Amino acid sequence: MEQIGQFLPLILIFAIMYFLLIRPQQKKVKEHQGMVDALRKGDRVVTQGGLIGKVVKVKEDNEVEVEVAEGVKVRVVKSTIAQVLSKTEPANG
Repeated sequence: MEQIGQFLPLILIFAIMYFLLIRPQQKKVKEHQGMVDALRKGDRVVTQGGLIGKVVKVKEDNEVEVEVAEGVKVRVVKSTIAQVLSKTEPANG
């Protein structure tokens, strides 16, 4: 019984770290993955590098093509999209 008492503070510290650090980070990663999976042509996005542009093409190999200026298109890895500024409306039909 005495040994359990010695490990109790360690167990409490781990539990507190889990609920304050690990769980929120996992939730944030899950939300980001959902945002990336929902990218469509026409969405205005911001990359982690600070580029703002419009999605021109969503490629299957984990890339999107983003137009940052008229006629200037760059290929960007989907996971580097930091934020979606405006979503396009889904096509009816």
